[in-house]
Amino acid sequence: MTDAIPQVEGKGLARSPGALAGIKVVDLTRVLGGPYCTMILSDHGAEVIKIEPPQGDEVRDWGPPFHDREASYFIGVNRNKRSLALDLGKPEGRQVLLRLLEEADVLIENYKPGAMEKWGIGYAEVLSKRFPQLIHCRVSGFGPDGPLGALPGYDAVIQAMVGLMSINGNADTGPLRMGTPIVDLATGLYSCIAILMALQERARSGQGQFLDMCLHDCGMALLHPQAANFFLNDKRPKATGNPHPNISPYSKFKTRTCEIFLAVGNEPAFRKFAAYLGLPDLPRDPRFTTNALRVINRAELEPILDTRLAEEDGHALCEAMLKAGLPAGPVLHVDEAMGAAHTAHRDMVTELGWYRGLGTPIKMSRTPGGTRAVPPSFNQHGDEILARHGYTHAEIEDLKTQGIVVSARRS
Repeated sequence: MTDAIPQVEGKGLARSPGALAGIKVVDLTRVLGGPYCTMILSDHGAEVIKIEPPQGDEVRDWGPPFHDREASYFIGVNRNKRSLALDLGKPEGRQVLLRLLEEADVLIENYKPGAMEKWGIGYAEVLSKRFPQLIHCRVSGFGPDGPLGALPGYDAVIQAMVGLMSINGNADTGPLRMGTPIVDLATGLYSCIAILMALQERARSGQGQFLDMCLHDCGMALLHPQAANFFLNDKRPKATGNPHPNISPYSKFKTRTCEIFLAVGNEPAFRKFAAYLGLPDLPRDPRFTTNALRVINRAELEPILDTRLAEEDGHALCEAMLKAGLPAGPVLHVDEAMGAAHTAHRDMVTELGWYRGLGTPIKMSRTPGGTRAVPPSFNQHGDEILARHGYTHAEIEDLKTQGIVVSARRS
């Protein structure tokens, strides 16, 4: 059963059951990568039961800012889910989990590799035999084996280890962590893709499978074009700051009113760009006749453009250039981007009651997804979930008494 389509006013709300209606996901993940994955699935109709440990998902505390003691970090990636707090460290808690898996399509967890096996509910020995159609997605730092197997992984540490930090920043700053937790987010996206692939394959074979997803691999997969450059020339990629390592002009420039970013990717575009700025001779300059030469002679080209753009109104110029087919955009702060007219037009800010968040970027014509319910409070749906899976009121109360189902977060 999926959440009902909201019959209330708001923005970016789901107006259909969704492309994944009827898919049931048991979500044992915490922090970011896994919850980001399951929010995408829930946006598009999957029923997601978020099972939290007795202490709760720790990002509930990762603030300020807070709403009713729930941190923005949690609120941002947990809409549309139902929360059940369960102590899986106890055998009785694992029995409840197995009951929930009887009708589940997907199990996603980010425990340390080996934890599920230690509990006697590993995929190979138990889950695959008891639930042959189940898709089990494990998100870990480095995978289960190898030189770094089963070790913990964290976004910024992985950014450092796979080379992402080394290509961010410039010669003055040295390696920089990317401002958004790109490895966690990418792992969530890749995990979502993997789950959808496995569901598609299951429709043909009737069989589930195990998905081994890790931050290390997903972070490394983002190294384009730097890895491609290295494989071809065997040279260590350098951090270039705003300029693109393979394209010029492709960088940030100052105008009278704001900074702008120009992205001129081929020869016809450069000729059109130069003519638009009243610099028709620039493409004929021997230093700039091809993209390769412009990359080599970037230090000579960019001051010419800096001088030409210095007195322009950047906002007006970018709008005019975009309408003329030339890629350019103002460098906006987050608050400015959230308030932009096109952001509103694309429903990229979603609202439901007190809740505001980023809308789904996946736009579907017949089965549009979106916000269905605000992020849940701790164990908000515990009684309802257990009752739906056959537990009586007395049994639910007994589970609470034993501390198997947890009503208030433990410290």
